[in-house]
Amino acid sequence: MQPIAELSLPQLMTLDPKFAEDPFPQFAAARKQHPWLAQSSFGYFITEYAAIKDLLGMDDKLRVAHEGVIELMNAKGSKWGDFQLNSIFGLSSERHKKVREVLAPMFTPRAANQRRGLMREVLSRLLDEWAPRAKFDFEEFASYFPVTVICSLIGASSEALPTLRSSLETLGLSFNLIPGFLPRLNEAAEVMNRFVTQLVADRRAGQRPNPEPDLLDALIAANDSGDLTTIEMDNLLIFLFVAGYDTSKNVLTFIMYELLSRPALYRRCADDPGYCRKVVEEGLRFQSPATIPRLINEDLVYRDVLLPKDTLLFLTVGMATRDPGAVPRPDDFDPERAQDSRHLAFGRGMHMCLGQFIARAQIEEGLHLIAQRIANPRLAGQPGHRPFMGVWGLRGLPIEFTPAPARAQSFTETAH
Repeated sequence: MQPIAELSLPQLMTLDPKFAEDPFPQFAAARKQHPWLAQSSFGYFITEYAAIKDLLGMDDKLRVAHEGVIELMNAKGSKWGDFQLNSIFGLSSERHKKVREVLAPMFTPRAANQRRGLMREVLSRLLDEWAPRAKFDFEEFASYFPVTVICSLIGASSEALPTLRSSLETLGLSFNLIPGFLPRLNEAAEVMNRFVTQLVADRRAGQRPNPEPDLLDALIAANDSGDLTTIEMDNLLIFLFVAGYDTSKNVLTFIMYELLSRPALYRRCADDPGYCRKVVEEGLRFQSPATIPRLINEDLVYRDVLLPKDTLLFLTVGMATRDPGAVPRPDDFDPERAQDSRHLAFGRGMHMCLGQFIARAQIEEGLHLIAQRIANPRLAGQPGHRPFMGVWGLRGLPIEFTPAPARAQSFTETAH
């Protein structure tokens, strides 16, 4: 057994903007120096698929690392820091379980499939507005799709989204570890807190966009019954808006980027909704945005390496299925491949992403409709990149294309 601090490990310069442009060769080089570990100036990275999968499943030995990241960002006692500590991921295991139980009925596979019609309706309206332009920033376009869907699920009007977009974008970069970014995070957290406080107050006063029960009704009922504190309810709402805005948008933009150089695959997405599901799963395997931080609860020996209590680990789930030890031809984008080593894009264990079925459904539906309405897309400029840490993604994806008319839709709510 050897303490991790005594190992000679490869160094990953993840805060360097150049790293975010193409991290895959650097992870590949790191695996050649050590099979599953790398280091940085602020923690250790797990680089191997099997090790990431193992450690994600150790809920009794690892905890969510919000406190560690807050300390690294000198954010203790800040508006943003308090929001993170009181978010669903920052709660103790018992409170976390209770909060998930409140949300779970709205995020089942059945519930996601029942919302496919809504997803198509939302995206069709966006395409009616954007597609005639024949040229736009796809990342900006995509940012309005998932969050408009989550607005409908929550029971909030989407009219406020243009004024909230900057705050949502900022909070999506929460764990980027960039020095000096905290004031922007605090401001964004304050903007969103004011918004959800007013949203709840308006609902309690009888204002609602439609008569059907929604997630906001369920959260207010849980607050009234004592199952959720007011802080937990408000922070859950902020979390849902941010999650609805950020991750699905980044995945859809990554997939679009890959399909720009694979026009035959893209055209097939327009005609074959079942194929879209394969493309989405391969997209999540090939290039997904998350890195998951964890802290060790007590001294842990894993593969004869001692990981001391409170060691900060970064589980790079977005890199995991580019590991050649787990996936044959990992650098080939192949939607027809057998997904024997399932991607870990949504995590694993008690903190596995509750919104994964909604995310999958809306990216599948989105890809199918986009491929119909945006014909022959081409890159119209070089995309930028968000910081690798936190939620990675493309920053801008300028495309030009031939607008195409809407087709009659034949999907059913039980598709896929």
